[in-house]
Amino acid sequence: MGLGRGYSDQDCSLARALEVIGERWTLLVLRDCFYGVRRFADFHAHLGIPRAVLTDRLKTLTSMGLLERRPRATGVEVDYDLTGRGIDLWPTVFALSQWGERWLTPQGARRVFSHATCGTDVTPTGLCPACDAVPPAADLVIRQGPGADPSLRDDRVSEALRRRPHRLLTDLFPEQRPAGV
Repeated sequence: MGLGRGYSDQDCSLARALEVIGERWTLLVLRDCFYGVRRFADFHAHLGIPRAVLTDRLKTLTSMGLLERRPRATGVEVDYDLTGRGIDLWPTVFALSQWGERWLTPQGARRVFSHATCGTDVTPTGLCPACDAVPPAADLVIRQGPGADPSLRDDRVSEALRRRPHRLLTDLFPEQRPAGV
């Protein structure tokens, strides 16, 4: 018997959340949105995800109100932007990432996050020790950490993230975005 796709018989908010974000690749698509990925081609190249699966995940995230499609100037392509509902997932994405850094990455952190306001690295719980606050995603800067392995990926998203620190939620490739959007 095949594994079911839903948790309809569960009376649990976690089960409801997993129906939206629990499928394979979904959290990585969301992570890339926080990193500033906006275009289908960049998600596809950076994640190595099958096109049909990516199409399905983007459709689900859009229909559930976590992502919003915005047309590009060409009228052919669209950008995918996180909505407020999607941005609210940042603590979950960050916590899972930090758990992986602690327990599955013995060579050190692959990504380091710092508070944009003061430049201090945040702790694994997301706290800025200098400000004694947990900055929101939009106030964090990501940079390559000591455990990063640059040989793993050579797509343009990976190269952009390696090249320079980058503020979360800002478009990695803003020169391609239509004016006024």
